[in-house]
Amino acid sequence: MEHKKRLSKALAAAGIDSRRHCEDLIFSGQVSVNGKVILVPQTLVSWQDDIRVSGQKISGEEKKLYILLNKPRGYTCSSVRIGTKKIVLDLFPHIQERLFTIGRLDRDTSGLILLTNDGHFANKVIHPSSNITKEYLVKTQHEPFHEHLTTISKGIDIEGDWVRPVKVTKVRNTTLKVVVKEGKKREVRLLVSQTGLNVLELKRIRIGGLHLGALPEGSYRELTEQEKQSIFQ
Repeated sequence: MEHKKRLSKALAAAGIDSRRHCEDLIFSGQVSVNGKVILVPQTLVSWQDDIRVSGQKISGEEKKLYILLNKPRGYTCSSVRIGTKKIVLDLFPHIQERLFTIGRLDRDTSGLILLTNDGHFANKVIHPSSNITKEYLVKTQHEPFHEHLTTISKGIDIEGDWVRPVKVTKVRNTTLKVVVKEGKKREVRLLVSQTGLNVLELKRIRIGGLHLGALPEGSYRELTEQEKQSIFQ
């Protein structure tokens, strides 16, 4: 008997995106099966079916890649280019597999970003139940004092949710370390800028137990199995 799986799961296994974003593709009418647009992620399919995303045929599961990138400033974490803006996929011209970023860093933020074509792995990393923290280095124009750190620690309202950092520490005259868990858009910038401090540089240096280390900016490498597991530790 031919094995079937849910459409959203099949798209994630094919490296289209995380399962959550694959569901969004389905809901938006961009996915068809055997010539019919499907709007239900739980629809059962097999690789014998003609599955297409935005008209492009999906042939099956890809070899899984797990990549750590030290993202430079000026690159957008998107697979869709807007105008002439640079996207992180420009840094991988020789990789044939369909990569996507796990989460996002805004255009002016550098540092650790993960890319993969394994939607199941991506979904596990970004799911709140994994309880993963992320650590950032923040360079400010002026020296932060105790009252600044206190204000940052109290949190800020972002999109109707009160967001508080896990930890805030001063490491040098104009440099802070901020650890967060929620992952709201521009969360760290908003937390720091609410104090009146001007953020000059923002760099992510850790996801879970995985550290960026000394990898040069713009460089990348594949994760070891041990490093993959360290994210959840």
